[in-house]
Amino acid sequence: MLRLWRYLKPYTLLIITAVILIFCQAMADLSLPDYMANIVNQGIQQGGVLNAVPVAVRQSQMSKLTLFMTPADKAEVLKDYTLIDKSSQDYERYVQTYPILQRESIEVLKSIDQAEINKLNPVFGRAFLAVSGIEKMKSTANGGVISFNGMKVPANTDLYALISRLSPAQLAQLNGKINQQFSALSDSMIIQTAVSSVKAEYAALGMNTNKIQNNYINNTGMVMVLIALVSAACTIMVGLTSAVIAAGLARDLRKGVFSKVESFSNSEFDQFSTASLITRTTNDITQIQTLIVILIRMFFYAPMMGVGGVIRALGKSTSMSWIIAVAVIVLLGLISIVFSVAMPKFKLIQKLIDRLNLVTRENLSGMMVIRAFNTQRFEESRFDRANSDLTKTNLFVNRVMVVMMPAMTVIMNGVTLLIVWIGASQIANAGMQVGDMMAFMQYAIQIIMAFLMLSVMFIMIPRASVSAQRIADVLAVKLVIVDPQTPKDFDPKIKGELEFRNVSFRYPGAEEDALQGISFKALPNQTTAIIGSTGAGKTTLINLIPRYYDVTGGSIFFDGIDIRDVTLHDLHDKIGYVPQKGILFSGTIESNLQYADESASREDLIKAADIAQATEFIKEKPEGLLTGIAQGGTNVSGGQKQRLSIARALVKKPELYIFDDSFSALDFKTDAALRKALKSETGGSTVLIVAQRISTIMNAEQIIVLEEGKVAGIGTHDELMKTCEAYQEIALSQFSKEELA
Repeated sequence: MLRLWRYLKPYTLLIITAVILIFCQAMADLSLPDYMANIVNQGIQQGGVLNAVPVAVRQSQMSKLTLFMTPADKAEVLKDYTLIDKSSQDYERYVQTYPILQRESIEVLKSIDQAEINKLNPVFGRAFLAVSGIEKMKSTANGGVISFNGMKVPANTDLYALISRLSPAQLAQLNGKINQQFSALSDSMIIQTAVSSVKAEYAALGMNTNKIQNNYINNTGMVMVLIALVSAACTIMVGLTSAVIAAGLARDLRKGVFSKVESFSNSEFDQFSTASLITRTTNDITQIQTLIVILIRMFFYAPMMGVGGVIRALGKSTSMSWIIAVAVIVLLGLISIVFSVAMPKFKLIQKLIDRLNLVTRENLSGMMVIRAFNTQRFEESRFDRANSDLTKTNLFVNRVMVVMMPAMTVIMNGVTLLIVWIGASQIANAGMQVGDMMAFMQYAIQIIMAFLMLSVMFIMIPRASVSAQRIADVLAVKLVIVDPQTPKDFDPKIKGELEFRNVSFRYPGAEEDALQGISFKALPNQTTAIIGSTGAGKTTLINLIPRYYDVTGGSIFFDGIDIRDVTLHDLHDKIGYVPQKGILFSGTIESNLQYADESASREDLIKAADIAQATEFIKEKPEGLLTGIAQGGTNVSGGQKQRLSIARALVKKPELYIFDDSFSALDFKTDAALRKALKSETGGSTVLIVAQRISTIMNAEQIIVLEEGKVAGIGTHDELMKTCEAYQEIALSQFSKEELA
């Protein structure tokens, strides 16, 4: 994968944008359990009252509360409250909110910051619990007698007046005893417990406590809805961004692979099968595209959720952290097992896809031969084996991977059960709030889901990495044939002169040369023919001219310059090449002819078709030049395909024509007519013809006879009939002595 990272550089800004959006989404998702806990703890259990610090309190109640505060705390509290009575300037405003003001004075909290509220919360919390404890003691008096501070007093005794008359030392001792009773409770539990007393005080003030609760729940719910909408918007934007990045990367990779393959010489094509290159350009790149979408979406999101979930879960309860640790350990073990089993199979799947593509391609391209030899059953069996092997491997991988989901469900249900079990015990002991337990449960599930996302990613990465490796192998191929660093330009004074100087060639990996010591000149205004028995090296020699292979010895000169000293573009620009097997592209006859020159006029196309003897069958088509050509030219005959290929080369009007056995599918009459028309049309160019038929080359100004990769003779037809035994054998195998005379 690392070998392809450079293709992601153009998308750096988009990736950064996606990461920012993912961070926003993760923070939003992590905050929702906290708000849920607040609704349960503060909205339901505390009735919407958030603090033990009341916004207002009756003066009589404040007098009771301050009895259970230290002098310093009492001073701090009274400093933050303002006494409101009927003589106060804001009486009319406050009486609307606190109707009790009509009967008694109240203390109203000043505008103070959150830090001050946090400081006063435990002070008021303990005071409210102490007052609540005394009130409960009076209401449950047994026999009209109360046991208070080691004394037995009547139930109707004003205990607060009694406490107020205690000396500072006695009061401090009493408060110490009371605080000792609350030592097992945390500050948050003290505040939550005291809130019921605060709520009762609000009711005594005449406030609508139901409205307070409903407002808190509604406001918190609206905040949660907004956060969920933000999370949804981020999710959509991340999905769109990751899709754009993945699609762009896939496009760039396909372009890179295609451009690289276009620059391959035959030496590079020998390293990769056509089926493999197609698989790498399609299936392999699709695997990477799919991974990138998931990678961007999960690679950043899952760790954020995992780490953030752990931090927030520990903030709710450290005593239950071992549950998450156990779940993560079990999950990692499961992922490791699945990963180790599935990884080798992912590598095998891509090879099996290559094999299936190869079998399919061979069947489609060789369908006529298969039918002619009645081997359909054999080919069906061959395809079935390749198909079955791929299916079995895919099924095995899928069966391994589907274990993840039920296993994850069991883990999550087990974690939920443990949290409820342990958390219920802590709630019963006043060590935890219900909302915090619910939030802890949500965070635990988020952490597990984060690891599940990572596991999915880890399972996909091996397969995609295999695909990336295969693509990188194509992109990393070192081209054998490249343009020179300082290319030369062709001499404009020389037009079409081709020279072989002691040229030798050996195929990569071969033990001996396919061509040895080839030397000849092909001049403009002349036709040079190359003939020889099968395997003599004719096509190999032709392939050296456009540099499909490079010579391994000697040099080839064109217009006085070694063809290795000019760019491939300049070299190919001077060549009109008609291969042994005519190649047509899907489109129309017109588009195929214009393949040589996009700017060619309709008159040029008609003239080229006329010379190539293709006009007759083109006119027979209802649409003429606009007649459609199927993929590979399968809707025209072999002879028609060859004539259109020749016409395409004529449209280019190059300095050198190369016809590699391009007349083999033509009948003798068409062959003769074409050569006659060709002679007049290509008079100013060099013509190189590879042929098997003597009749095709008899009138050539120069005939080169190849035998076992060497030149057996050079001359005209008449000269070779006298001097070249190899040529004589070929000629006599096709004509009688009388016909050759």
